[in-house]
Amino acid sequence: MGFIWSLIIGGIIGWLAGVITGRDVPGGVIGNIIAGFIGAWLGGLILGDWGPDIGGFAIIPAIIGSIILVLIVSFILGKVRKSSSE
Repeated sequence: MGFIWSLIIGGIIGWLAGVITGRDVPGGVIGNIIAGFIGAWLGGLILGDWGPDIGGFAIIPAIIGSIILVLIVSFILGKVRKSSSE
């Protein structure tokens, strides 16, 4: 049950990062879960493990890390789309 809870929280974190940035995370639900997990890892590296902990994620660093990840992925995909259309 702990693993499923982590998947749900990771998906919510990824979705929330997409909502805050106003950009869709590629891959739908799976993309949101991946963005949540990688964003939590990135946020943990940058900010540490402070703030409330839910489902194994320090929420504040996880959301901030996910926002950074969504912005980076959006930037890279935007560059790829521009170069392929030229």
